[in-house]
Amino acid sequence: MSRKPSARAAAQNNAEWCHAFSRTHGIVGRFEKARWSSPVRTPPYYPDAVTLLPEATVEEVLSGIDTGEGCSAKDSFACLDFGAAGFRPLFRAEWLAREPAESRVTPPQGWSAVTTGAQLSEWESAWDEEPGGSGVFRPDLLADATIRVLARYDGGCIVAGAVANRSATVIGLSNVFDTAGDLESAWVAAAAATVAQWGEMPIVGYESGNLLDAAHGAGFESIGELVVWVRALPATGAPAVLMG
Repeated sequence: MSRKPSARAAAQNNAEWCHAFSRTHGIVGRFEKARWSSPVRTPPYYPDAVTLLPEATVEEVLSGIDTGEGCSAKDSFACLDFGAAGFRPLFRAEWLAREPAESRVTPPQGWSAVTTGAQLSEWESAWDEEPGGSGVFRPDLLADATIRVLARYDGGCIVAGAVANRSATVIGLSNVFDTAGDLESAWVAAAAATVAQWGEMPIVGYESGNLLDAAHGAGFESIGELVVWVRALPATGAPAVLMG
């Protein structure tokens, strides 16, 4: 029997990740039936609202959040039009899923969970290719039992990584990177590292572009579409994509 998760389960998992990440910045979001949202602007690259059900309306999603310049909303089911509210699509992507494997997965060589603030800073530097990192990943993440920041070491340096977050029925995989550009291998190994942490559960995520192709090559299937909408991004210093 197939245990492939739904886009709804992926959206819920993603909202839980946004909630946990925002909390490390002192921002407390809220879950409602059809959406997750934050009453104040979320950290860089993270949405201010995420739809949890396809029945959510534009008015419901935008209610009670800061809808000023730079506000972003994730339409998890690609079924809403925020254009009349002054928003435009920032990017489109696809939800991904991989069912639990039938056989035991061998933990990938060189992969482990980050456990210290210094390691997290090194991980972020490798992830965003900036010395010292941008500081958006806070050490409080490491105290959350539902989150693992995963890294692959080679010669004492972090060369690949990902973030995994566990919810009730699935594990989310995001921020997958490989400094050598072998993204497909990074997806394969990050999924195996996740299994080594928590055992076999369905793994979900979302991607677009070359990361989407890499995830497909790693055995993930597309299970739905999503659209991230943004309002009047500033001309400079604006993120091209969201990582949350």
